[in-house]
Amino acid sequence: MVPKDPAMLVSWLNMKMRDEGLSFEELCSAEDLDMEEVTSRLEAAGYSYDPVSKRFR
Repeated sequence: MVPKDPAMLVSWLNMKMRDEGLSFEELCSAEDLDMEEVTSRLEAAGYSYDPVSKRFR
């Protein structure tokens, strides 16, 4: 289950990307997530994705 709270979502995404060695795009595909929707929700909460480190900050 994907967390609704932005802080929990960032933590979950970063953990999944780290543990499974996936990029954000690959994770969204694997979990059937709308990449644009997730990005918009997290940007509204002040987070952004860093493709170099493969994590949200």
